[in-house]
Amino acid sequence: MNSNFSTLSPLVHLIDDDEAVRDSLALLIGTVGLRVQSWADPQAFVEHFARESIGAILLDVRMPGISGLVVLDTLIAQGVDHPVILLTGHGTVEMCRRAFKCGAAEFLEKPVNDEALIDALQNAVRQHVKSRQRLSADRSARTLYLQLTEREREVLGFIVAGLTNKEIGRAMTLSPRTVETHRANLFSKLKADSLAQIIRHYAALVDEKQES
Repeated sequence: MNSNFSTLSPLVHLIDDDEAVRDSLALLIGTVGLRVQSWADPQAFVEHFARESIGAILLDVRMPGISGLVVLDTLIAQGVDHPVILLTGHGTVEMCRRAFKCGAAEFLEKPVNDEALIDALQNAVRQHVKSRQRLSADRSARTLYLQLTEREREVLGFIVAGLTNKEIGRAMTLSPRTVETHRANLFSKLKADSLAQIIRHYAALVDEKQES
């Protein structure tokens, strides 16, 4: 993934079997500077859309062959992280409940209000950018952590636990000066300027281990 992804133009994937609807929505979305890639076939979308893209998915619920809710289930099962906004002309409370339970970011009824749709898409795109930035930061933290020696990793654990250099020295049978050297080295290797950054690095690593 390009580390400069946040500078890329967001892309909205629009999936609807109705050509007139696709054309109308694509024109509307384009007015706020968002690029649109339209799909008539939901199965083709699932198989071929660019997962590295930044943006959101606008998905019709009722389509021949495969429903939007099934597409949503498939995307979630495949680990796709794009926010999904569902559209339907025949919405029910149960359908809405199921959509959110399946992971939809928003559920809108047709004919959709232009302002509501644009607001939902812009919010979804912002959330996706933040999510990708967080993922990139977590991966960077993991890469930097692997540069630490085993002793520096021990010191890092004690620092995050709130121990002073003297307390760390007693726990590890090291002099405070040696602890300070390890501390300086790990701050340098993690490219951290503050304790808050060190804790953020450590939290990202813990989250990653729990997820794996």
